[in-house]
Amino acid sequence: MRTRLACGTLCLSLLAGAAGLPASADEAALSPELDAVRTALEKYRDPIAAVRDGYLSTVGCVHYEDGAMGVHFLNMGLVGPTPDPMRPPILIYEPSGDTLELVAVEWFVPLATGIEKAPELFGRTFDGPMEGHEPLMPAGLHHYDLHAWLFRPNPAGVFNTVNPDVDCSGAGSYSLAEAPPKMVMHGQ
Repeated sequence: MRTRLACGTLCLSLLAGAAGLPASADEAALSPELDAVRTALEKYRDPIAAVRDGYLSTVGCVHYEDGAMGVHFLNMGLVGPTPDPMRPPILIYEPSGDTLELVAVEWFVPLATGIEKAPELFGRTFDGPMEGHEPLMPAGLHHYDLHAWLFRPNPAGVFNTVNPDVDCSGAGSYSLAEAPPKMVMHGQ
């Protein structure tokens, strides 16, 4: 039985490799650009390092019906009309016991920055514009954003807003269920 299971696993891995697909979500490779961002942000696996560099916690762990984002740490000094691919203004952590695990990053561009059209990074147009994510941000804070799951594989895709494998249950009373924000108009 063990031999059949090992052979079956090996065959599936070989077929996935031949099809150009990762053998598992853990083996999904990031593009060289995203891998460079991940490498540059490795030190922020320690949330204290993030705080020392100006990222402040929003406290709540954000989740939706189809997955979660996590706890957002925002650095307002990095928010502006032109997103820097190597310096995302938001780091996202998943509560795990008494620790926080870095799972994703987010580029955040409020319309109030004077941006005239949807920004793009890594060949992707940002999501939005949308209202702010209440209760952590006022609905009137209209913005574009782009998530990248650089530290936790996401079966829904590296740029998907939420990750079904992220869990906010460890956040206790700071677990905040949100409805997806409403999209808003932006003069193009």
